Amino acid sequence: MDVVTARGAHLQTEAGPQPDAAARIDDAKAFPPGMPPEVAGAMPPQRLDRFDPSTRRKLVSPAARSSAFRRIAVLGSALALTAFAIYEMYLVLAIGDLTPVEQVVLGLFALTFVWIAVAMTSSIAGFCAILRRRFTRKPAATGPLTRRTAVLMPTYNEQPDRVFGGLEAMIRSVEALGHGDAFDWFVIADTTDPEIALEEETALALARARLGGRLRLFYRRRRHNTGRKAGNVADFCRRWGAAYDHLLVLDADSLMEGGTIVELARRMEADPDAGLIQTIPMLIGGTTLIARLQQFAGRVYGPVVGTGLSWWVQKEGNFWGHNAIIRSEAFMACAGLPELPGRPPFGGHIMSHDFVEAALIRRGGWNVIIADDLPGSYEESPPSLIDLAIRDRRWCQGNLQHSKVLFARGLHWVSRSHLLTGILSYCTSPLWLLLLLAGLTLALQAHFIRPEYFVDEFQLFPSWPRIDPERALGLFVLTMGVLFTPKILGLIAFLASGRERRPAGGFIGVIASFLFEVILSALVAPIMMLIHTGAIVQILLRRDAGWNPQRRDDGGVPFRDLVRRHKWHMVSGIALGAAALADSPILLAWLAPAVTGLVLAIPLSAVTGSYAVGRVFKRIGLLRIPEERLTITERDLMLEARPAYAAAVAAAPGLAEVVADPDRVSAHVAVTDRVLDRRRGAVDPVEAVATAKIAEAQTQGEASASSIAANGRLYWRPLR
Repeated sequence: MDVVTARGAHLQTEAGPQPDAAARIDDAKAFPPGMPPEVAGAMPPQRLDRFDPSTRRKLVSPAARSSAFRRIAVLGSALALTAFAIYEMYLVLAIGDLTPVEQVVLGLFALTFVWIAVAMTSSIAGFCAILRRRFTRKPAATGPLTRRTAVLMPTYNEQPDRVFGGLEAMIRSVEALGHGDAFDWFVIADTTDPEIALEEETALALARARLGGRLRLFYRRRRHNTGRKAGNVADFCRRWGAAYDHLLVLDADSLMEGGTIVELARRMEADPDAGLIQTIPMLIGGTTLIARLQQFAGRVYGPVVGTGLSWWVQKEGNFWGHNAIIRSEAFMACAGLPELPGRPPFGGHIMSHDFVEAALIRRGGWNVIIADDLPGSYEESPPSLIDLAIRDRRWCQGNLQHSKVLFARGLHWVSRSHLLTGILSYCTSPLWLLLLLAGLTLALQAHFIRPEYFVDEFQLFPSWPRIDPERALGLFVLTMGVLFTPKILGLIAFLASGRERRPAGGFIGVIASFLFEVILSALVAPIMMLIHTGAIVQILLRRDAGWNPQRRDDGGVPFRDLVRRHKWHMVSGIALGAAALADSPILLAWLAPAVTGLVLAIPLSAVTGSYAVGRVFKRIGLLRIPEERLTITERDLMLEARPAYAAAVAAAPGLAEVVADPDRVSAHVAVTDRVLDRRRGAVDPVEAVATAKIAEAQTQGEASASSIAANGRLYWRPLR
């Protein structure tokens, strides 16, 4: 978004000239600036096709290295279990010779089983680590912070009351701990909606006033949204990053406890080899059923999975883009993102930047750590299946882009495994779908197609498709055990903690929520399987996901949109059920969860995204998490502050009101980002057209209409 200003020009409005406007515009001292003075630093784009190992930083502490034992324990066990399961599947299918369809089933089974096997062995490690931690708590560190941290909240057309209400809560919490001087807070906006841009400026003024006028809170809206969020953060680093030792990166829906923020800074100061420390954010604040489903699953099962991942990756952790602290030196020297060759969706700017930045920081010789033991890090979840699909479509494209980063020179093999895991997290959906269809084909083939008993002219003994039913049942039990182990271990660890169990409803309440989550997840899973499969097909057809703001509250969707989004899911469910029934009622019973979820996709999406329905289940207590009953000071502060920001935003002046008031013009100019140097001849066509239209305007009303019509960007300057 751009605001084109002409300093020193006299302001003229439809009401008449304002002779003192130029003096007011130039008087920057009368209004606080949006940002502090720039302290520039280099952040060069990194090469993926070459890397000189001699440039890699040497670790200060030998103890900072990772141990091979944990990787062998988790990954070795997963591979051994997978090999056993593949052999059992082979024995199930290979009573006779393997037919082509059976070979496909065996291959797809191998690919999908290894995925759930790693999750299982990792969760076992996490479960043991959590139990051990409850008996070996470390004393909390104390003492002042000696380094400076910039807290960055990137926004893109978000609700200003949510953004600034959350920031105020975190600022107050850190100040209450006596560490306010160690942190500066920045809203770095990529907002393109002119009205929201002016609302952000109004919210900034209110936040500064509510915080006592201290310039700890800053605001910058970029003129050009190059590189999306990653480009936004990189722009900050190149212009202000050298002034800060650490960057704490948030999302617009992030909320962190003051103690967690301070502890992250302490850990970074104490560990000279740490380049990035990532917390495990917990989902809170959801009301709709789909949001509460994700909250409950993340709260109950998430700790064992996250702790297990942290246990075996050790110093080669990952970055999830927010709620993490980064050493400025490591980030600016090692994590400048290059553009990928080709056009979107596979080429261009890297969308899922976080995994790549973590890999590059580790390549540069810094450690990347997952702080699985650090609570107090929160975020929100999409409120409906459709919002979840929109978010996952963007994430899917970004993760598939990593296929061009996976073989970059110099990356640690664990960093490559993170990239591969991100790719497979979406590719497993079409694999599961193909496995389902291959199994159905195998059943229909046996039922309707006459077997070719003698496939070779000189064959003495017949071949026909057969399976071993007893081994098949045993393999099914094994697969279900592997699939449900993370859930069961997470449930046990959760129930073992009275502090977590009691506010979540006690034994009975938690067990009821667990059963409800299992059933609802089983119904939603096939819908998400088709959504992810469709996303991959779109990406392979070279369709770009774009960049749209995310809804955060009510997930209600008009019925017409529900039908448009889910009609093919429903048709697929009917077709799958008909095909299964054509074979036998028993096969239909086996496929009942997938068939039921797909056939009911439209009502399921409507019910799970309904705010009213969610409130009913919230009152009942199903899918309750402890944080709904426990006090989170920062969330209470945010909820207390939001009405004031919402009222201010509702009364925010429009563009015409701003240009008609010299004081508002001065305040606006004070927080407007400066015009950066550009290469000669590199003219932005949208900006050029908007500037020309404004130059020809005879009234401020005409100029305002031109500015708002200019591709969603905001252009303005006083008329002469």
